[in-house]
Amino acid sequence: MRILGIDPGLRHMGWGIIEADGPRLRHVANGVCNSSGDDLSLRLLSLFDQLTKVIATHLPDTAAVEQTFVNKDGAGTLKLGQARGIAMLAPARAGLSVGEYAPNSVKKTVVGVGHADKGQVAHMVRVQLPGVQIAGPDAADALAIAICHAHHGGASANSGLAAAVARARA
Repeated sequence: MRILGIDPGLRHMGWGIIEADGPRLRHVANGVCNSSGDDLSLRLLSLFDQLTKVIATHLPDTAAVEQTFVNKDGAGTLKLGQARGIAMLAPARAGLSVGEYAPNSVKKTVVGVGHADKGQVAHMVRVQLPGVQIAGPDAADALAIAICHAHHGGASANSGLAAAVARARA
């Protein structure tokens, strides 16, 4: 199964694709979608277009996105939520099921503890995907999300946002 992991962000949206064959994991690709400028709608469109191209190029079977955590900056959380919407919409639009994982769940799955730092996550991604060249911290987080999805059995093709899009198209 080919899994796309997405780490949502408004300026930098990390993505990582792995192949899961039973307990074996193999790195396929990873990178970062970057947006710039002050116009929120154009930044979101740019992220959507870039992520759509990643999906068309690598043809994943399923996707997983990190859930948003609420922090002290309400406006920042709202903007992250909009980027997360793009991270869920692009794979759903392609007909993929989309799993969602809390940051602590991803860290616990990949590192063994729920409060690991970014360096520990990147290190364990390298351990689990030997030879991987990680495009940056956001890509490392995205690969960790994909690994988490692989360990938790993936998402059902008949659930969530992908099913809603399929029903809307019918």
